[in-house]
Amino acid sequence: MGQKNGTKNFIIHGGILAMAGILVRIIGLLYRIPMVNIITPDGNGIYGRAFEVYNIVLVMSSYGLPMAVSKLVSARVSVKQFKNAHKVFVAALIVSLVSGGIAALLMFFGADFLEQNFYAKYPGVAIPLKVLSPTIFIVAVLGVFRGFYQGQGTMIPTAISQIAEQIVNAIVSIFAAYTLVKIYSGSINVGAYGAAGGTLGTALGAFAALLFVIFLYVIYRPTFMKKLHKDVSDVDEKYTNIYKIIALTMLPIILGQTFYQISAVIDSVMWGKIMGSIGVSESVIKISMGSYDSCFMILISLPMGVASAMSASMLPSIVASKAKHLYSEITTKIQATVKANMLIAIPSAVGLIVLGKSIIEALFPAYNSADGSMMLKIGAFAVVFYTLSTVTSSALQGIDKMNIPVINSCISLIVHIILVWSLLKFTNLGIYAIVIGSETFPIIIMVLNLVALYKYVGYKQELLITLGIPFICSIIMGITSGLAYKLMMYLSDINLVALVFACAVAAIGYFLPIILFKKKGIY
Repeated sequence: MGQKNGTKNFIIHGGILAMAGILVRIIGLLYRIPMVNIITPDGNGIYGRAFEVYNIVLVMSSYGLPMAVSKLVSARVSVKQFKNAHKVFVAALIVSLVSGGIAALLMFFGADFLEQNFYAKYPGVAIPLKVLSPTIFIVAVLGVFRGFYQGQGTMIPTAISQIAEQIVNAIVSIFAAYTLVKIYSGSINVGAYGAAGGTLGTALGAFAALLFVIFLYVIYRPTFMKKLHKDVSDVDEKYTNIYKIIALTMLPIILGQTFYQISAVIDSVMWGKIMGSIGVSESVIKISMGSYDSCFMILISLPMGVASAMSASMLPSIVASKAKHLYSEITTKIQATVKANMLIAIPSAVGLIVLGKSIIEALFPAYNSADGSMMLKIGAFAVVFYTLSTVTSSALQGIDKMNIPVINSCISLIVHIILVWSLLKFTNLGIYAIVIGSETFPIIIMVLNLVALYKYVGYKQELLITLGIPFICSIIMGITSGLAYKLMMYLSDINLVALVFACAVAAIGYFLPIILFKKKGIY
């Protein structure tokens, strides 16, 4: 009974965070529509490159903090060591102030150097980079507070702060991008200033979220202090030891994510250099990469957010099970997380394949919908593979096998670089080579992670129900929604109307078979 309740609890909290993540990505998708059209494909290419650098700097400076804090706080709270849990929070906060501050300064003062030496084909990229730099510091501190709450088993503060962050981000980004494009309309760097408007929204959104979690902490602090006073544990950890543990916990997480983020930068650099060497114009290079960022990456990132949310919820839960030596719970929780994720990831991939062209035409009219649609047809199942690689990596981190996801990511990155370089150099695939690389990268991590989980905890996933039923229902959904779209286009000849109708039919076409399978006791 306790095992079922524990699994149910983290699934519920993961579901809350997942719903918030979906809402955040929907808001992100909606505000990117006017953003893309305001800053033009050229500005969007610069915007994408600025975020590549930002993501790498963020990962290397503080990305591991929320997970590390969540993991370490959970391990101590589960055995009632509230004083040590609070020490972890304080130590992590100091680490975030130092690492986030240094990284922000390096990014600000190094922006011009990065543009001149790595992004010469994206003139003006230093402008949004400088605007983004304070966000590194803000997000570092923000992550510690979120990890502190997550480590105590609640995802609600993180969920609400993410929504608040994205709302502020959307409003400021659109307004700032529009204003700056208007002001610098005659400048050669108009796209860069438009991109800077978007990055200003990111900074102020993160700041709003930070104010919210600090406000929550002020309210919650008296309650937590009462728990501290009741703590009778004789284990008193020294701060020097806690700093060491934080560093050792963060490092593998940072390295693993760095391999993922750096793959995007390497793809961008290889794309620009190889295409430039065969005579492709700079404008085509930037527009194609901008199309990849918008028509492909933005769309597949929407369902991928569910995996991140469920993994964030699963991690402290697995840590708590391990601390109590309840090893059977660990495999049960991994199985439940994978099953919940596949319920979303598989139909999302099929939906993007079937309705991708119409979605791009509705959301990103500035781009070639035929190219974008082909990207989705080739790479939409990356959603499934990224989901599985994310969940399995988090599971390995939860059972203290921190180095394994790092090694697996490193192996995958090496294969990825060789594959993408070969495809760009020796085929005519063009931007589709990058899409193929983005799909194969998580496959290798996923396979290697699954092998490791079987070795260490005996994890095996039931495949027929977990993958088979959602896939069958997704095929039914794909066929019915595709026919519905064609019918409504025939009747109205309005893409948006047909798309909305097709999405409504897709929901029925997917969940009705799921319900029927559930009633028959099959799912």
